[in-house]
Amino acid sequence: MEAQALLALPIVLALEPVAGEASSRTTLSRDEAAELAELIAADLHALVPQVDAARLVLAGALFDQVELLRPGFPVWTTLDELARRVPRGELDNVVAFGTHDGRMPAQPLEPSPIFADGPMRLLPLSLLAPATLADELSELLEVHLVGRGEAGTLTADWLMRTLGIRLEHVRYLSRDDLLALTCVQYEHVNLASLWTLLEAALLTPRQAESAMSARGLSLQYADGKVLAQSPAQWLAAQTGDIAQRVHDFAGIVFELRQYAALLDAHQLPLLLQPAAHAETEAGAGYLLETLAAVEPGYESPVLFAHEAPGLGVVALTVAQRGEGGAARALAHGYPWQPQALGPLLALLADRYGIAPGLHALGRIVLDDRGQLGAPATALH
Repeated sequence: MEAQALLALPIVLALEPVAGEASSRTTLSRDEAAELAELIAADLHALVPQVDAARLVLAGALFDQVELLRPGFPVWTTLDELARRVPRGELDNVVAFGTHDGRMPAQPLEPSPIFADGPMRLLPLSLLAPATLADELSELLEVHLVGRGEAGTLTADWLMRTLGIRLEHVRYLSRDDLLALTCVQYEHVNLASLWTLLEAALLTPRQAESAMSARGLSLQYADGKVLAQSPAQWLAAQTGDIAQRVHDFAGIVFELRQYAALLDAHQLPLLLQPAAHAETEAGAGYLLETLAAVEPGYESPVLFAHEAPGLGVVALTVAQRGEGGAARALAHGYPWQPQALGPLLALLADRYGIAPGLHALGRIVLDDRGQLGAPATALH
């Protein structure tokens, strides 16, 4: 088989540890990966004998699904590229990549310790099949893996001994199976709209997609990133009493942070859509909306922190007070990633010549129009 005639069929070996158990290992050595690859080859032959006409490729590394399901599928792409460089016949029809001096052969094949405690560990595999066989083999894998894809006893025992953990299940999945499983998981926790955007980024990256979150936040995918309605934009469209708006605003910030964290794990950038009535600028994990210039006839600008139970600071407001204590908002900042609060605070303090002190309101303050504001009386 010439390299140009091979098509990659991505699959995965899914490991589900017994509850409460986690392996301290996320990678296998070269020798270990080679041993495991031979066991897996025997398993796949028993399930779909036609795999013998393809080349099995294995990465001796355990990932979380957020690491595998990223735009461009970088783990599988890297695995396939490395395998195509190995001449056929040099290692029979099985190619396994593991660590040498503690490192995998390419950075995308290095699992992140951040996701090492997930409930399912995934070992990426690929079958490089002749173009004339690829469609048939793909269909056979879809049918047989989902129906009877449990790994063989020898493979499961080897994994438990090598990783030092007990496993509830060890089974083979196609990448489409993994996509379907992740879809169900996100829908189960009320994140169906996030999956809509992520699926577009993974499978149809050149096609725009839009969705609405469970709380009514407008979201769009286009050009490799997700654009979300800013909290100020969302708030401007709301009606009802102030107390309800405050409650709903906190919910929107919670949802936005949840989306931001998950999209970041999938390496899909999230940006906030600027409000039409404000000058905006985006930093790493925050959006800053400038509403007005400093007014010389007012008091010096003061920096306030809007807070909500369980969320901490949900927004920063720079405001001035005039006669009678009337507050005039100059800017609002939204730190939608935790690490962004410090840089955003420093930026505002420097820009407006404000002392580092921050007036924590302990609540979300809205003005009489139901928009973010500042207290009308001085804080002491």
